Amino acid sequence: MAGASYDVVVIGGGPGGYPAAIRARQLGLSVALVEREHLGGICLNWGCIPTKALLRSSEVGHLLSRLDEFGYSAKDIQFDIGAVVKRSRKISKRLATGVKALLKKNQVDVFEGSGRLAAAGSVVVEKDGEVSAELEARNVILATGARARSLPGLEPDGKIVWTYKEAMVPESVPASLLVVGAGAIGMEFASFYRDLGAEVTVVEALPRVLPVEDEEISAHAQKRFERQGIRILVEAGVKKLERGENSATASIELASGEQVSVEAERVILAVGIVGNVEGLGLEDRAVEVDRTHVVTNGWMETGEPGVYAVGDLAGPPWLAHKATHEGVLVAERIAGFAGAHPLDKNRIPGCTYCRPQVASVGLTEAAAKAEGYEIRVGRFPFAGNGKAIALGESDGLVKTIFDDATGELLGAHMVGSEVTELIQGFVVAMNLETTEAELMQTVFAHPTLSETMHESVLSAWDRAIHI
Repeated sequence: MAGASYDVVVIGGGPGGYPAAIRARQLGLSVALVEREHLGGICLNWGCIPTKALLRSSEVGHLLSRLDEFGYSAKDIQFDIGAVVKRSRKISKRLATGVKALLKKNQVDVFEGSGRLAAAGSVVVEKDGEVSAELEARNVILATGARARSLPGLEPDGKIVWTYKEAMVPESVPASLLVVGAGAIGMEFASFYRDLGAEVTVVEALPRVLPVEDEEISAHAQKRFERQGIRILVEAGVKKLERGENSATASIELASGEQVSVEAERVILAVGIVGNVEGLGLEDRAVEVDRTHVVTNGWMETGEPGVYAVGDLAGPPWLAHKATHEGVLVAERIAGFAGAHPLDKNRIPGCTYCRPQVASVGLTEAAAKAEGYEIRVGRFPFAGNGKAIALGESDGLVKTIFDDATGELLGAHMVGSEVTELIQGFVVAMNLETTEAELMQTVFAHPTLSETMHESVLSAWDRAIHI
């Protein structure tokens, strides 16, 4: 295949790269995909999918601890962390195999190795330090993703200080854990390990956990975390970390200036990600890099003609489904597909799969006010929903934000059981430019958790029935 010519060469086989390749083939383009390590990328192999498998196991454990509430009893319930991890890895392997089959089915040529831009219209593939292929490319899609960010003094060592990779394959559950960073990744791991019995402390530099979420939802989630026994220190920073043979001691400075010491067997660093911009040959191209991410326009085009960037490499929001949509968008753009249009990032849902789950789309209440909207805000608690009570999951909240003048749904924010599934209803509504009138007239099945969505809309106009 060396020296072959393609309409599109995709560098990176993750959730942005492989859908781009498949969609380009569907549109009749010749496509090659270059992947250096794992088809499916970090999301499928070391992120979205395996963490959800782990969290499912911890959710089962939590439910077993509440058997008496549902009329059951059992003695000496135990778990095998090795089996929990094995199940997670098996699921990832199954899906990675599926990606390989999809690419074969769609006749995408796959090259193992690292790809980089060479001369204009050329991609070089290197494997084991040697050039294994030189591909002519009329268009190149960069989809190399990102990696965990590090902090001075907190560099991961794979033993005491973990990244998400080590946190997903523990040989045993640490008795105590310090999580640095209270974003989605940090809180998912905090939730997982707490449900498995670890004493967990979370440190966050910003004033609240899950700081990208609506403040009211964030506060609700934090109270739940604390009730579960997770210790949370906000507006705090790790000033020093002393590593021992099998534990670490962190010196943490609080907003008041007070210093506290936290000892933990393991530390998880969850302070964001860094785009994989190195080794792509960008130095000699008109591709702008802003710190660690490639700058693109609405069509995901870079400054270099015929070169595109998608997914985590192209900046926030750092979400797999955003990467997939961008990959498909670029393929359609290249093919001249009439239905292609730039992505409205304000309508991308965000989901965090901790316990409780958190999901949102659109503007927060604070952001809507900052943009000058006169707003109506609706709220409805899970405590007023029959299905939530029947499930034993009555602690939750749905919050909706509307433009008072037009009835446009500006944002929706949710915390509670299965809200990561419910949020898509509001995403569809926003994309259809639905107003409060259509949502109020929509019939929601009873009894379902989705009725909380309807009641939240009604609440914004003081029409809620069950509160």
